Amino acid sequence: MSRIAGRFRELAEQGRKALIPYVVAGDPSLEATVPLMHRLVESGADIIELGVPFSDPMSEGPVIQLAHERALAHGTSLRDAIGLVAQFRRDDAITPVLLMGYANPMEHMGYAAFADAATNAGIDAMLAVDLPPEEVGQVNTELQRVGMDNIFLVAPTTPAARVARIAAQASGFIYYVSLKGVTGAGHLDLDAVRTGVAGIQQHTALPVAVGFGIKDAESAKAIAATAAGVVVGSALVSCIARAIAEGGGQQAAIDAAGNLVAEIREGIDSITS
Repeated sequence: MSRIAGRFRELAEQGRKALIPYVVAGDPSLEATVPLMHRLVESGADIIELGVPFSDPMSEGPVIQLAHERALAHGTSLRDAIGLVAQFRRDDAITPVLLMGYANPMEHMGYAAFADAATNAGIDAMLAVDLPPEEVGQVNTELQRVGMDNIFLVAPTTPAARVARIAAQASGFIYYVSLKGVTGAGHLDLDAVRTGVAGIQQHTALPVAVGFGIKDAESAKAIAATAAGVVVGSALVSCIARAIAEGGGQQAAIDAAGNLVAEIREGIDSITS
């Protein structure tokens, strides 16, 4: 059983929901990324989603696009992101880590080389935003060879037949995009989210985590009542950027991120306490 599957099983047995914070490798800096990851775990994160900087992050809104730009300005690459997870694993062999990014850097490295490097570093899964289920055969062969999960996005506009195809290729969990548009956009429609999650559950027994549009403890609590997990990205990345912009420095950014995750953890847990 993968670390991700084990974590979801453990949480289900406890009657709790997963909190999955997203941060970008190299933002606010390469040297701050691993301490930030540890702080997120200390504050209640169950799975870490680590973004791989990319020059054309088409699925991201302005907040995360700027984080990619900052990380690229620091020279952060896919290999750097893998190396950061290896550093993280020196002190944390338990918390699942998911790399989220785009197909081009992995294709450039080579899927077999990527799978070997990632699993050797202790990475549990990948999510390639722009890699459709029709084109994952080679990727899945390599990921399955090393025991890594392949996480897929499902959007509100995804037809049922395509959801079924995605579910057949996925492992670990399904990431449901709660909003039409890019990360950080719009307002949550809880009825629509419930309908979307239920539709996915007709095709798979995998846990469904919901992301996009979750900004605080209240919105996370509302989503956790419906889904097995909650993904928090833009609000967290914005919190980090704001702390830096206000002159607080990297430790202030780490502290601000930890405080936000702790608040969201409390909100999520309030539905099961």
